Amino acid sequence: MRDFPDQPIRPFGYFVHHQGRGHAERCAAVVNALPMERPVRIFCARDDIFPQLRKNVTVQKLPSLFEPQGDEPEGAALLPTPDTTHCAPVGWSGIRMAMSSMVSFFAAEAPELMIVDVSAEVAQLARLCSVPHVKILQHGDRSDPGHQAAYDGSAGLLAPFHADLAQKDWHTWNDRTHFAPGLGVNVSMPTTQDARKKLKLSKRPMALIVCGGGGNGISEAALGVAARSYPEMDWITIGEVQRDWHATLPPNLCHRGWVDNAPDYIAAADLVISSTGNTTCAQVLTAAKPWIVVPEWRYFDEQVEKAGALGRAGAALHLPHMPGSSHAWRLAIDQAYQQHDPARQRALAGSADAASLTADWLLTLADRLWDRSDKSTFIKEVHHA
Repeated sequence: MRDFPDQPIRPFGYFVHHQGRGHAERCAAVVNALPMERPVRIFCARDDIFPQLRKNVTVQKLPSLFEPQGDEPEGAALLPTPDTTHCAPVGWSGIRMAMSSMVSFFAAEAPELMIVDVSAEVAQLARLCSVPHVKILQHGDRSDPGHQAAYDGSAGLLAPFHADLAQKDWHTWNDRTHFAPGLGVNVSMPTTQDARKKLKLSKRPMALIVCGGGGNGISEAALGVAARSYPEMDWITIGEVQRDWHATLPPNLCHRGWVDNAPDYIAAADLVISSTGNTTCAQVLTAAKPWIVVPEWRYFDEQVEKAGALGRAGAALHLPHMPGSSHAWRLAIDQAYQQHDPARQRALAGSADAASLTADWLLTLADRLWDRSDKSTFIKEVHHA
């Protein structure tokens, strides 16, 4: 535990995007690993998506930065968007209220760090208000001026995955990037036998399709083709499936919808097919299953780049889209089994200490920024002794 003698402990701020589930889970892991004495103020458009948070952490609900409230003028909405921003419509009272809440926090409490997961606009706001920010680094084509300004202006970049999954165009920021594979994810998985028993599965092989929480899900018709191609295998989906009126569904395809025990399904599977959300990736890597990744649509081609990185790293078979025929499905599944490398997957998965290492990195960064480098070095040595 760090010591903070003779001075009040200034807070960290934390902005959390409310789409999907990974942002909130990652935030909870980080703030819960920080010392109890460190106050944290979380800003988010939803206050009901977070796991249990420790004491001295508060969640301040903001208006959404990209969902209108109904009083927005059409004329101002037609103003062109500058290259330095992504979502900055004009005339939105909700955005004004959200930004003013964070600026008031900057002015009143002088946070030592503002962690941004994710918004290029909020990151730039912190920099303009003279508050150092840590930006979450995500896959995708982030070469636009808005992202570049958020990254270039950061005090540090936090990448919640293994360094071997980094994109080549990130080398400029190597000296300020902390890679944290497994951050915010329960990386302990049940055994295959225990998981299958808990789910009451038969002895038949099982293919699992995991649909993410940030989009519309995977097409049901493609899964029907796959299940008909492998009648000896049970096919189970969890998450949101995109229903197709023309899909002909065999009895060995079962939709379970949203579940609270996704790790059990992943551990029980003989094959996993999924998009490339952060939580799903960490869990499948930990379970070390034969894996096919098919990116869903996301802004800036985030999942396209993540799937490509997983394929290049030897962790999964990357397909640009779901196979459209039985013979294409058989070819893909055969390839996924042949190239399966469980040791490589486990090496990329991360470990349970990702949150504590990230918290230590943030505290050390804050110490350096606020001229406490000598003390933080000593305390860090004692902490790891």
